[in-house]
Amino acid sequence: MARVTLELDRQLHLMLVESAKANRVSLEEECCRRLGGRAWRSRYLQALVAELRADDEQRRASSG
Repeated sequence: MARVTLELDRQLHLMLVESAKANRVSLEEECCRRLGGRAWRSRYLQALVAELRADDEQRRASSG
């Protein structure tokens, strides 16, 4: 599994912590759930994932 490091502003971090508590999961599990496409409430996360996918596609195209 790839390791991903995210930089979050304080408000988004607090929102994720509260959501993790409400769903009775760890912060890591909550982030993975959201990044996995099962809960898209944050436009920032949508943009981040789209950017990561585009970067990955570009990297694959240039190396192959």
